[in-house]
Amino acid sequence: MLQKKLVIFDLDGTLLDTVRDLAEATNHALVCCGYPTHPSEAYYNFVGRGIYNLFLNALPAEARTEENVRLMRSHFVPYYNEHNTCYSRPYPGIPQLLKALEENGLMLAVASNKYQEATEKLIGHFFPDAHFSVVLGQRDGFPMKPDPAIVNLICQQTGTLPDEVLYVGDSGVDMQTAAHAAVESVGVTWGFRPVSELSENGASHLADKPDEILHLVHGS
Repeated sequence: MLQKKLVIFDLDGTLLDTVRDLAEATNHALVCCGYPTHPSEAYYNFVGRGIYNLFLNALPAEARTEENVRLMRSHFVPYYNEHNTCYSRPYPGIPQLLKALEENGLMLAVASNKYQEATEKLIGHFFPDAHFSVVLGQRDGFPMKPDPAIVNLICQQTGTLPDEVLYVGDSGVDMQTAAHAAVESVGVTWGFRPVSELSENGASHLADKPDEILHLVHGS
C-alpha cells in the first residue's frame, strides 16, 4: 500500500456517536406527527442513508408517504439543529487520531450523508482544533453515498488521486462508497454496524481502535 495523503472520514458512527441525538429528534418528529416512537437502540439500523431514509425507516409502514416525510422533516430539522450536541460525543481516541494525522502531514476531509448544515455544525463544535480541507454532507441535487460522487469531489478539491486516499467508515454503505470511488477503505468496528457488514461489503481493512488508522496511512 502506498503512503496516503488524504484521509476521508464518515461522520455518524465513525467520528461521532450521534445515535441518541438522532433518536431524540426523530422521536420528537414522530410524536408531532402522531406516530409511535422507537427506543434509541433501534436507530442504529435506521441511520446512514440520509434523513429521508431515516424517516421512512421510523414511520409505520402504512404511513411511509412523501407527504409524511416532508412533515417529519419540518419537525425534525429545527429540533435537531438546536439539540444535536446534547448527547453526541467523539469516540475515544478520535481527537488524538486527527491531531496525529495532521502532524504527519495528512489532509483530512468528511463525507457524510447527514445534511450539510448539521455536518458542518458538528465538525466545528466537536473538533475545533482539527483542520479539515473539505467537509461535505448531503445537499439537494447531489447523490448520496454509496454513490462515489462525494469522494470524487473531495479528491478533486484536494488535488489527490484515488490511490492517495484512505476512506474510513462504519457501514456497508461506506465500504461500497470507497469501492465505487476506487479508494482503499477502513471499516471501523466501534460504530453503528456489525463487523460482518463491513467485511461483506469489501472493507480493505478493519480497525478496532482509532490509532490503528495511523499505521495504515503509512502502509504498515
